[in-house]
Amino acid sequence: MRRLFIALDFPDTIVEQVANLCHGVRGARWTPSHQLHLTLRFIGEVDDGTFEDVKECLEMVNFSAFSIRLAGTGFFPPRKQPRVLWVGVEKSTELNDLFSLIENSLESAGLAPDERTFHPHVTVARLREGVRPGEITPFLSGTGLFKTEPVLISEFHLYSSVLRPEGPVHTVEASYELH
Repeated sequence: MRRLFIALDFPDTIVEQVANLCHGVRGARWTPSHQLHLTLRFIGEVDDGTFEDVKECLEMVNFSAFSIRLAGTGFFPPRKQPRVLWVGVEKSTELNDLFSLIENSLESAGLAPDERTFHPHVTVARLREGVRPGEITPFLSGTGLFKTEPVLISEFHLYSSVLRPEGPVHTVEASYELH
């Protein structure tokens, strides 16, 4: 069984800008900079046959390269005890269209559609139990106007993830070029 997700990676300059935001919140487990990415679709545990089907169906995704800009910060879940801190993405029709194409492709491989609304973001921290909204306010206030230069998205990746006590280990299983 493999635990899979599909994601976008960023150039080192962007990763460094995001990593520089990662401090100042008690109870935060910050995402290591080498694991900062934007998840397009979490797939979960699949057997080897489904893994091969997923790899094959993603080869059929035909989409042009485009640019996005990371902007702003926030937390999940909204209006409840915060569990995740994130860096957002400016609205992008192209990103939403790529997500839809990938989602349709995965359905053709027999995967059930993702029922959650696509909210593109980069997870920068997971928060320990008991962190209150007021404790993240300084982080949000200090980073809310964060914005990167446009980033060219010219490929996406299929990752496997192995959960370890010291944190997940992500491995690129396949990469898919956007033309």
